[in-house]
Amino acid sequence: MSKARRLQRLPLARGHRTSGKDGSDAADTSAGREFQRLVDLMARLRGPEGCAWDREQTIESLRGFVLEETYEVLHAIDQADHAALLGEIGDLLFEGVFLAQVESDSGHFTVADSLRAITAKLIRRHPHIFGAKDTRGRTAGLLPRGVTTQWEQIKAREQNDAGERRSLLRGIPKAMPSLLRAHEIGTRVGAVGFEWTHVHEIVDKIEEEVAELRRALDHEGQRRSEEEMGDLLFSLANLSRRLGIEPESALRKANEKFSVRFEAVERALEARGRSVHDSTLEAMEIEWTAAKAREVAPAAVPLHAPTAITKNTKNTKNTKKNTKKKTTVAAGRRRP
Repeated sequence: MSKARRLQRLPLARGHRTSGKDGSDAADTSAGREFQRLVDLMARLRGPEGCAWDREQTIESLRGFVLEETYEVLHAIDQADHAALLGEIGDLLFEGVFLAQVESDSGHFTVADSLRAITAKLIRRHPHIFGAKDTRGRTAGLLPRGVTTQWEQIKAREQNDAGERRSLLRGIPKAMPSLLRAHEIGTRVGAVGFEWTHVHEIVDKIEEEVAELRRALDHEGQRRSEEEMGDLLFSLANLSRRLGIEPESALRKANEKFSVRFEAVERALEARGRSVHDSTLEAMEIEWTAAKAREVAPAAVPLHAPTAITKNTKNTKNTKKNTKKKTTVAAGRRRP
């Protein structure tokens, strides 16, 4: 269990917002105070009279905890459990502060440096909000797709100014879950127009990949089958992105649904003195069908529903887009 789990939670402050002279909301200063309390607490835990466990941690040893807390945040989101999400966000923030304190102790940077870096980046990449008055006037009406394209263009200029080789796909972590990485790759190349024009064309591509996988299975062996399986999964991730659905979340929900149903099959067989190990496929399928019939449809939670942009996409044409004409951009997540 993460060290964050063993720490007593800090008292939660009731934040408030005040209206500024321009009518905008002023920053919630209590968030700053609570964040500073967490930073001070972490420095004490890592200090000479602090916790021996905390002092011996490294950025490498904390890697698993960061991953664990990330998935717990995702689970709370999938369950629409706002009370759980409150705590899980705190745990994830704690891991970030922990990492920054370890780096500070080593003389590399402080958590304040990290905060300044992300604040400067957000201001720099939102010229339609924070730029000069004439810039804001030209870009104030940007739609989400345009904002995503602008973000990628600014990021490319930053790479060029830093003397780095410009690459649209640079910085996508290779350690990212492969399905999510495929989603991110599609988002980035779609933002510059390297994209299918209509969703139905992606469905056609998926059917083509299924046919190629069948041929590989029948005639071409394991290596080609693996390659075609990868192509099929990549195409499915692209379809998911165009529908406004994050494939990793969708698959996580499908895994949970399958697990719940199969456990119901196991319980039903055990109630009759049997197990899945000595049951026939037919017997298990009967219980599977019964388990599905007993399910209550969950309330709709629009956590990963298609965006308004993808809902309004008109699928009236079924021809592949000329990739040289970069006229279509993709809505999606933006990554540092």
